[in-house]
Amino acid sequence: MAKIKIKPFGNESDCINLGGLTIENRLDRVSIFGTLDLTLDREGLAYARQLKEVLDLTVAEMEQAELPDKISTVAPETVDNPFQ
Repeated sequence: MAKIKIKPFGNESDCINLGGLTIENRLDRVSIFGTLDLTLDREGLAYARQLKEVLDLTVAEMEQAELPDKISTVAPETVDNPFQ
């Protein structure tokens, strides 16, 4: 499996897929959604190691930052589809 290439909170474009799990990078959050089965085999171990690497990188970035108690997230603005 490929080496993880993400700098958590570093941009608005990085996206990683691990099995059925998606990890999206943002400037103010890392979003994780989907499902991932960590099966008791070599593939499951590889997924577990990749997930741990992403979480370790995320925690390291957070521990180095001056964090507020809680941030407010703004819902995205819905616009009309210009292609219809």
